Amino acid sequence: MKAIVTRLDSFGDVLLAGPAVRAVAARAEHVTLLCGPRGEPAARLLPGVDDILVWDAPWAGFEPPAVDRGDIDKLVDALAAVEADHALVLTSFHQSPLPTALLLRLAGVRHIAADSEDYPGSLLDVRHRRAPHAHEARAALDLAGAAGFPRVDDGRLRVLPPPDTTHLTGPEPYVVLHPGASVPARAWSPQRCAQAVRELAAAGHRVVVTGGGGERELTALVAGEHGLDLGGRTAAPELAGVLAGARAVVTGNTGPAHLAAAVGTPVVSLFAPVVPAERWRPYGVPYVLLGDQNAPCADSRARTCPVPGHPCLESVTADDVLAAVEKVMTT
Repeated sequence: MKAIVTRLDSFGDVLLAGPAVRAVAARAEHVTLLCGPRGEPAARLLPGVDDILVWDAPWAGFEPPAVDRGDIDKLVDALAAVEADHALVLTSFHQSPLPTALLLRLAGVRHIAADSEDYPGSLLDVRHRRAPHAHEARAALDLAGAAGFPRVDDGRLRVLPPPDTTHLTGPEPYVVLHPGASVPARAWSPQRCAQAVRELAAAGHRVVVTGGGGERELTALVAGEHGLDLGGRTAAPELAGVLAGARAVVTGNTGPAHLAAAVGTPVVSLFAPVVPAERWRPYGVPYVLLGDQNAPCADSRARTCPVPGHPCLESVTADDVLAAVEKVMTT
Protein backbone atom coordinates (compact mmCIF):
# COMPACT_ATOMS: atom_id res chain seq x y z
CA MET A 1 0.00 0.00 0.00
CA LYS A 2 1.19 3.52 -0.85
CA ALA A 3 -0.12 6.58 0.94
CA ILE A 4 -0.05 10.37 0.62
CA VAL A 5 -0.32 12.64 3.64
CA THR A 6 -0.88 16.35 2.97
CA ARG A 7 -0.22 19.33 5.24
CA LEU A 8 0.13 22.52 3.23
CA ASP A 9 0.82 25.05 6.00
CA SER A 10 3.85 26.14 7.98
CA PHE A 11 6.83 24.55 9.72
CA GLY A 12 5.02 24.02 13.01
CA ASP A 13 1.90 22.63 11.33
CA VAL A 14 3.96 19.94 9.61
CA LEU A 15 5.65 19.00 12.89
CA LEU A 16 2.20 18.58 14.48
CA ALA A 17 1.31 16.16 11.67
CA GLY A 18 4.22 13.92 12.66
CA PRO A 19 2.35 11.46 14.94
CA ALA A 20 -0.29 10.91 12.22
CA VAL A 21 2.44 10.39 9.62
CA ARG A 22 4.01 7.69 11.80
CA ALA A 23 0.63 5.98 12.16
CA VAL A 24 0.26 5.90 8.37
CA ALA A 25 3.86 4.74 7.90
CA ALA A 26 3.30 1.77 10.23
CA ARG A 27 0.86 0.26 7.69
CA ALA A 28 1.91 1.75 4.36
CA GLU A 29 4.89 0.54 2.38
CA HIS A 30 5.64 4.07 1.13
CA VAL A 31 4.54 7.47 2.47
CA THR A 32 4.71 10.66 0.41
CA LEU A 33 4.20 13.93 2.25
CA LEU A 34 2.76 16.83 0.27
CA CYS A 35 3.63 20.11 1.98
CA GLY A 36 4.10 23.80 1.28
CA PRO A 37 7.49 25.50 0.93
CA ARG A 38 7.42 26.82 4.50
CA GLY A 39 6.74 23.34 5.81
CA GLU A 40 9.41 21.56 3.77
CA PRO A 41 12.25 21.91 6.33
CA ALA A 42 10.01 20.29 8.96
CA ALA A 43 8.92 17.56 6.55
CA ARG A 44 12.56 16.55 6.12
CA LEU A 45 12.84 16.01 9.88
CA LEU A 46 9.86 13.65 10.25
CA PRO A 47 10.27 9.91 10.81
CA GLY A 48 8.16 7.79 8.46
CA VAL A 49 8.39 10.05 5.40
CA ASP A 50 9.79 8.32 2.29
CA ASP A 51 9.28 11.09 -0.24
CA ILE A 52 8.29 14.77 -0.25
CA LEU A 53 6.34 16.82 -2.76
CA VAL A 54 6.45 20.59 -2.26
CA TRP A 55 3.68 22.78 -3.62
CA ASP A 56 2.64 26.35 -2.81
CA ALA A 57 -1.16 26.08 -2.64
CA PRO A 58 -3.32 29.09 -3.60
CA TRP A 59 -5.52 28.46 -0.52
CA ALA A 60 -2.75 28.26 2.11
CA GLY A 61 -0.07 30.49 3.60
CA PHE A 62 0.21 34.19 4.32
CA GLU A 63 1.00 35.19 0.73
CA PRO A 64 -0.69 32.56 -1.45
CA PRO A 65 0.15 32.49 -5.15
CA ALA A 66 -2.36 33.09 -7.89
CA VAL A 67 -4.19 30.08 -9.32
CA ASP A 68 -2.22 28.70 -12.27
CA ARG A 69 -3.72 25.92 -14.41
CA GLY A 70 -0.33 24.66 -15.60
CA ASP A 71 1.03 24.51 -12.06
CA ILE A 72 -1.99 22.55 -10.86
CA ASP A 73 -1.73 20.14 -13.80
CA LYS A 74 1.92 19.47 -12.91
CA LEU A 75 0.96 18.75 -9.31
CA VAL A 76 -1.83 16.37 -10.33
CA ASP A 77 0.64 14.54 -12.58
CA ALA A 78 3.17 14.30 -9.73
CA LEU A 79 0.50 12.98 -7.37
CA ALA A 80 -0.66 10.44 -9.97
CA ALA A 81 2.92 9.22 -10.36
CA VAL A 82 2.95 8.25 -6.68
CA GLU A 83 0.22 5.66 -7.44
CA ALA A 84 -1.15 6.01 -3.93
CA ASP A 85 -4.02 3.92 -2.66
CA HIS A 86 -4.83 6.15 0.33
CA ALA A 87 -4.55 9.84 1.18
CA LEU A 88 -4.93 11.71 4.45
CA VAL A 89 -5.67 15.43 4.11
CA LEU A 90 -4.61 17.24 7.29
CA THR A 91 -5.89 20.76 7.89
CA SER A 92 -6.44 23.13 10.79
CA PHE A 93 -9.88 23.35 12.32
CA HIS A 94 -10.77 26.47 10.31
CA GLN A 95 -9.62 25.18 6.90
CA SER A 96 -11.41 23.16 4.23
CA PRO A 97 -9.71 19.99 2.95
CA LEU A 98 -11.85 19.87 -0.18
CA PRO A 99 -9.60 21.72 -2.69
CA THR A 100 -6.76 19.33 -1.85
CA ALA A 101 -9.12 16.34 -1.97
CA LEU A 102 -10.25 17.36 -5.46
CA LEU A 103 -6.66 17.32 -6.75
CA LEU A 104 -6.00 13.96 -5.11
CA ARG A 105 -9.15 12.55 -6.71
CA LEU A 106 -8.07 13.88 -10.11
CA ALA A 107 -4.74 12.12 -9.51
CA GLY A 108 -6.55 8.80 -9.12
CA VAL A 109 -6.28 8.30 -5.37
CA ARG A 110 -9.06 5.87 -4.50
CA HIS A 111 -9.46 6.38 -0.77
CA ILE A 112 -9.29 9.90 0.72
CA ALA A 113 -9.93 10.90 4.35
CA ALA A 114 -10.22 14.34 5.96
CA ASP A 115 -11.94 16.33 8.68
CA SER A 116 -14.71 18.23 6.95
CA GLU A 117 -17.65 20.28 8.16
CA ASP A 118 -18.62 21.01 4.56
CA TYR A 119 -20.51 18.48 2.46
CA PRO A 120 -17.77 16.70 0.48
CA GLY A 121 -19.82 15.13 -2.32
CA SER A 122 -17.68 12.43 -3.94
CA LEU A 123 -14.38 13.97 -2.83
CA LEU A 124 -14.01 12.08 0.46
CA ASP A 125 -14.40 8.43 1.38
CA VAL A 126 -13.99 9.18 5.09
CA ARG A 127 -15.64 12.41 6.23
CA HIS A 128 -14.46 12.69 9.81
CA ARG A 129 -15.61 15.19 12.45
CA ARG A 130 -12.88 16.25 14.82
CA ALA A 131 -13.53 16.30 18.55
CA PRO A 132 -14.35 19.77 19.90
CA HIS A 133 -11.31 21.59 21.31
CA ALA A 134 -8.89 18.84 20.21
CA HIS A 135 -5.22 19.77 19.94
CA GLU A 136 -4.04 19.83 16.32
CA ALA A 137 -1.68 16.87 16.85
CA ARG A 138 -4.42 14.81 18.50
CA ALA A 139 -6.97 15.75 15.83
CA ALA A 140 -4.62 14.51 13.10
CA LEU A 141 -4.10 11.24 14.98
CA ASP A 142 -7.85 10.81 15.39
CA LEU A 143 -8.36 11.28 11.66
CA ALA A 144 -5.62 8.76 10.88
CA GLY A 145 -7.33 6.25 13.14
CA ALA A 146 -10.69 6.81 11.44
CA ALA A 147 -8.99 6.23 8.08
CA GLY A 148 -7.61 2.85 9.21
CA PHE A 149 -4.22 3.94 10.54
CA PRO A 150 -4.39 3.56 14.34
CA ARG A 151 -1.84 5.08 16.69
CA VAL A 152 1.24 2.89 17.08
CA ASP A 153 3.23 4.72 19.75
CA ASP A 154 2.86 7.35 22.47
CA GLY A 155 1.62 9.91 19.94
CA ARG A 156 4.12 12.61 20.91
CA LEU A 157 5.93 14.83 18.45
CA ARG A 158 9.23 13.47 17.15
CA VAL A 159 11.95 14.28 14.65
CA LEU A 160 14.90 12.35 13.29
CA PRO A 161 17.94 12.41 15.61
CA PRO A 162 19.43 15.92 15.38
CA PRO A 163 23.14 16.61 14.87
CA ASP A 164 25.53 17.46 17.69
CA THR A 165 25.55 21.25 17.96
CA THR A 166 27.95 21.80 20.86
CA HIS A 167 30.29 23.55 18.41
CA LEU A 168 27.58 26.23 18.17
CA THR A 169 26.28 26.39 21.72
CA GLY A 170 29.25 25.38 23.83
CA PRO A 171 28.68 22.95 26.70
CA GLU A 172 25.39 22.45 28.49
CA PRO A 173 23.49 23.62 30.48
CA TYR A 174 21.81 26.53 28.76
CA VAL A 175 18.37 28.03 28.09
CA VAL A 176 17.20 29.01 24.60
CA LEU A 177 15.24 32.17 23.88
CA HIS A 178 13.76 32.39 20.37
CA PRO A 179 12.33 35.91 19.94
CA GLY A 180 10.93 35.73 16.41
CA ALA A 181 7.50 34.58 15.26
CA SER A 182 5.84 33.94 11.93
CA VAL A 183 3.43 36.87 12.45
CA PRO A 184 3.82 40.00 14.62
CA ALA A 185 0.75 39.27 16.77
CA ARG A 186 2.49 36.20 18.22
CA ALA A 187 5.80 37.87 19.10
CA TRP A 188 6.93 39.29 22.45
CA SER A 189 8.61 42.65 21.92
CA PRO A 190 12.40 42.72 21.35
CA GLN A 191 12.80 44.93 24.42
CA ARG A 192 11.00 42.43 26.65
CA CYS A 193 13.05 39.58 25.16
CA ALA A 194 16.29 41.46 25.87
CA GLN A 195 15.17 42.08 29.45
CA ALA A 196 14.49 38.37 29.85
CA VAL A 197 17.97 37.49 28.60
CA ARG A 198 19.48 39.83 31.18
CA GLU A 199 17.30 38.45 34.00
CA LEU A 200 18.05 34.84 33.09
CA ALA A 201 21.78 35.57 32.91
CA ALA A 202 21.71 37.39 36.25
CA ALA A 203 20.05 34.30 37.76
CA GLY A 204 22.94 32.14 36.56
CA HIS A 205 21.50 30.73 33.34
CA ARG A 206 23.55 30.70 30.16
CA VAL A 207 21.24 31.97 27.40
CA VAL A 208 21.38 31.04 23.72
CA VAL A 209 19.34 33.23 21.35
CA THR A 210 18.16 31.65 18.08
CA GLY A 211 16.55 33.01 14.94
CA GLY A 212 16.38 32.63 11.18
CA GLY A 213 18.54 34.20 8.52
CA GLY A 214 16.29 37.25 8.28
CA GLU A 215 16.30 37.80 12.05
CA ARG A 216 19.99 38.54 12.70
CA GLU A 217 19.30 42.13 13.71
CA LEU A 218 16.63 40.96 16.14
CA THR A 219 18.75 38.22 17.71
CA ALA A 220 21.75 40.53 18.08
CA LEU A 221 19.60 43.09 19.91
CA VAL A 222 18.03 40.46 22.16
CA ALA A 223 21.28 38.65 22.98
CA GLY A 224 23.14 41.87 23.77
CA GLU A 225 26.17 41.29 26.00
CA HIS A 226 24.53 38.58 28.10
CA GLY A 227 23.42 35.96 25.55
CA LEU A 228 25.01 33.87 22.81
CA ASP A 229 23.66 35.03 19.44
CA LEU A 230 23.04 32.16 16.97
CA GLY A 231 20.82 34.22 14.67
CA GLY A 232 21.01 32.90 11.10
CA ARG A 233 23.38 30.07 12.05
CA THR A 234 20.94 27.19 12.42
CA ALA A 235 19.03 25.44 9.66
CA ALA A 236 16.21 23.20 10.84
CA PRO A 237 18.37 20.16 11.78
CA GLU A 238 20.84 22.33 13.69
CA LEU A 239 18.05 24.20 15.43
CA ALA A 240 16.65 20.85 16.55
CA GLY A 241 20.07 20.01 18.00
CA VAL A 242 20.33 23.34 19.82
CA LEU A 243 16.84 22.95 21.28
CA ALA A 244 17.51 19.34 22.27
CA GLY A 245 20.46 20.44 24.37
CA ALA A 246 18.54 23.16 26.21
CA ARG A 247 17.05 22.79 29.67
CA ALA A 248 14.13 24.98 28.57
CA VAL A 249 13.03 26.99 25.52
CA VAL A 250 11.34 30.39 25.73
CA THR A 251 9.41 31.30 22.60
CA GLY A 252 6.08 32.40 21.19
CA ASN A 253 3.44 30.30 19.48
CA THR A 254 5.64 29.50 16.51
CA GLY A 255 7.48 26.60 14.88
CA PRO A 256 10.41 26.36 17.34
CA ALA A 257 7.94 25.75 20.19
CA HIS A 258 6.76 22.60 18.42
CA LEU A 259 10.33 21.66 17.46
CA ALA A 260 11.34 21.94 21.12
CA ALA A 261 8.45 19.62 22.02
CA ALA A 262 9.56 17.20 19.29
CA VAL A 263 13.01 16.88 20.88
CA GLY A 264 11.55 16.60 24.39
CA THR A 265 12.55 20.00 25.78
CA PRO A 266 10.21 21.91 28.16
CA VAL A 267 8.73 25.12 26.76
CA VAL A 268 7.87 28.49 28.26
CA SER A 269 5.27 29.61 25.76
CA LEU A 270 4.58 33.31 25.27
CA PHE A 271 1.20 32.54 23.80
CA ALA A 272 -0.87 35.29 22.18
CA PRO A 273 -4.51 34.11 22.21
CA VAL A 274 -5.20 35.03 18.57
CA VAL A 275 -5.50 31.25 18.12
CA PRO A 276 -6.71 28.88 20.87
CA ALA A 277 -4.02 27.53 23.17
CA GLU A 278 -5.96 24.30 23.60
CA ARG A 279 -5.27 23.54 19.92
CA TRP A 280 -1.78 24.98 19.51
CA ARG A 281 0.02 24.81 22.88
CA PRO A 282 3.30 22.84 23.23
CA TYR A 283 2.34 19.18 22.99
CA GLY A 284 3.63 16.29 25.06
CA VAL A 285 6.25 18.13 27.15
CA PRO A 286 6.16 20.20 30.35
CA TYR A 287 5.18 23.77 29.55
CA VAL A 288 4.09 27.04 31.11
CA LEU A 289 1.72 29.29 29.19
CA LEU A 290 2.32 33.04 29.63
CA GLY A 291 0.05 35.76 28.25
CA ASP A 292 -3.52 36.86 28.84
CA GLN A 293 -5.64 34.14 27.20
CA ASN A 294 -8.81 36.21 27.69
CA ALA A 295 -7.52 39.33 25.93
CA PRO A 296 -9.79 41.11 23.40
CA CYS A 297 -7.80 39.60 20.51
CA ALA A 298 -8.70 36.03 21.57
CA ASP A 299 -9.63 33.72 18.67
CA SER A 300 -9.33 36.56 16.16
CA ARG A 301 -6.57 34.83 14.13
CA ALA A 302 -5.12 38.32 13.71
CA ARG A 303 -1.62 38.55 12.24
CA THR A 304 -1.05 42.05 13.64
CA CYS A 305 -2.31 42.73 17.15
CA PRO A 306 -5.61 44.66 16.91
CA VAL A 307 -5.23 46.08 20.44
CA PRO A 308 -2.87 49.06 20.97
CA GLY A 309 0.19 48.14 23.00
CA HIS A 310 -0.15 44.37 22.46
CA PRO A 311 -1.27 43.91 26.08
CA CYS A 312 -1.80 40.14 25.93
CA LEU A 313 1.97 39.62 25.74
CA GLU A 314 3.42 42.93 26.91
CA SER A 315 1.82 42.29 30.31
CA VAL A 316 4.33 39.44 30.70
CA THR A 317 7.54 40.51 32.46
CA ALA A 318 11.09 39.19 32.44
CA ASP A 319 10.54 38.08 36.03
CA ASP A 320 7.54 36.04 34.88
CA VAL A 321 9.72 34.30 32.31
CA LEU A 322 12.48 33.58 34.81
CA ALA A 323 9.99 32.03 37.23
CA ALA A 324 8.45 29.95 34.44
CA VAL A 325 11.83 28.72 33.22
CA GLU A 326 12.78 27.57 36.69
CA LYS A 327 9.40 25.87 37.06
CA VAL A 328 9.56 23.83 33.83
CA MET A 329 13.15 22.80 34.49
CA THR A 330 12.05 21.07 37.69
CA THR A 331 8.78 19.58 36.37
